[in-house]
Order: sequence, then C-alpha cells, then structure tokens
Amino acid sequence: MSDDTAEANGITARYSETETERLLEFDRGGTTAAVAQNIEGYAMLKVRPSADGDELERYYGFDMALDHVAELLGVSEHDLPVPEAAEDMGM
Repeated sequence: MSDDTAEANGITARYSETETERLLEFDRGGTTAAVAQNIEGYAMLKVRPSADGDELERYYGFDMALDHVAELLGVSEHDLPVPEAAEDMGM
C-alpha cells in the first residue's frame, strides 16, 4: 500500500492505493470527498462523497474531477492540495 499526504488552505489530501484502486481523499473540517481510479490508472475517475461512498459522477480528466471535489468541499479548485503521487490521475 502506497501513501502520500498534502495540506493547504485548511484541506488535507491523502493519496493511497488498495489492491483495486488509487484513492485521493480530501478532508476540510470533517467535510470529505474522494477521487478513485482503478489501480492500473487508465479508467475514468469516480468522484465520491468519501472513499467508500457511492459514486456521484465519472470524469475523464483530473481537472474536472477536482472541480467537482472543490464544489463538494465549498472551496476553489485552486485551493485543493494534490499529493505528488496523485498528480498523474486521469486519462
């Protein structure tokens, strides 16, 4: 299991890998959102309210997924910290 964390603007972002998924979880004062992709890194990104929550939407591009996450957290996309290990997510 791989793990990487970044913090900025009151938001914590945690990247991890499970046996089946790459996960990027965000937390802003208890409000959460997550981006998931298959472990191979080629499938569409799934935005969820939490790492184990139901899928809300799918996106090809990482920027679009981050925009949705920012909306869920009530911040600007530019406020979201992205751990280095997660920078290559998306198609």
